[in-house]
Amino acid sequence: MIKKDRIYVEDLRVKGTIGIFDWEKKIKQEISLSYEIDHDNFSASKEDKIEATTDYKTITKKIISFIEENKFELVETFAEKIAEMVIKDFDVNWIKLRVSKPGALRFSKDVGVIIERTSEDYE
Repeated sequence: MIKKDRIYVEDLRVKGTIGIFDWEKKIKQEISLSYEIDHDNFSASKEDKIEATTDYKTITKKIISFIEENKFELVETFAEKIAEMVIKDFDVNWIKLRVSKPGALRFSKDVGVIIERTSEDYE
């Protein structure tokens, strides 16, 4: 049986410093982040205990801290660093990550990047 279980967090809104312009480097802007990670829901459901699953609250809290403590010029770099951190720190094999800056582009609701990475990408 092929299992393709995922845990997801959608539209996490955090204030962070990201941008190439001088004014962007001096302020905190809203950043929207969504992610999916691989997860064995079948095994976790049998135990019904937090220790048997992937704790998305802990992962999300670490992502928030990372955003608040770091500064980046590019959304691309920002996304790579978060993907690498989640994979390495939480023993995740796969992540799909969407990072955007709402309102960054005039006449557009949102702009950003979507990446997919595996643990093999960071060996």
